[in-house]
Amino acid sequence: MTKDTCFLTTKDFTILEVMRDRCLGRDDPLAPILKRKIEAATVMFRDDIPVNVATLSSRVTFSVNGREPDSRIISHDRMTSPIGMFLPITTARGLALLGLSEGQEFTIANADGEEDRILLHEVHYQPEAARREKEALERMSGPTSGKPSLRVIRGTFHDQPRLVPVSHDGFDDPGPSAA
Repeated sequence: MTKDTCFLTTKDFTILEVMRDRCLGRDDPLAPILKRKIEAATVMFRDDIPVNVATLSSRVTFSVNGREPDSRIISHDRMTSPIGMFLPITTARGLALLGLSEGQEFTIANADGEEDRILLHEVHYQPEAARREKEALERMSGPTSGKPSLRVIRGTFHDQPRLVPVSHDGFDDPGPSAA
């Protein structure tokens, strides 16, 4: 596995290809990162992506150049609120994290021309893994139509004859007033 190897879902890979096609040319700071990501990508179906890989909408903890770790949600584009919660892939750091596995790092050039080492510490939440877990739980609980299932357990009174109240004249219909 090379240093730049990354795992991308088919959706994430397609988004990166579109971003590359829309690049402003060689001056676009994301162009070299996109090129590296696309060339080194192992593309997988969302059901096959490992749980320790950063995908779109994953909540991750990472650090830059060994500084204090930070947690963010990798997003598709800039989010207006809450500030500091999202890291869009339209930024160099967000793009660098996409497709990395826990413990893997990716080196990029910053605005000053110096190298930044971005290390992915942990993937706390990955939507693909959450989806697989939800489906597994649904399969274990049996076929349901989105409603909770009830199982009737026969108790002591199951074999007992039911008593039906009958009025003093032998007629058991309570009439329209009972409705």
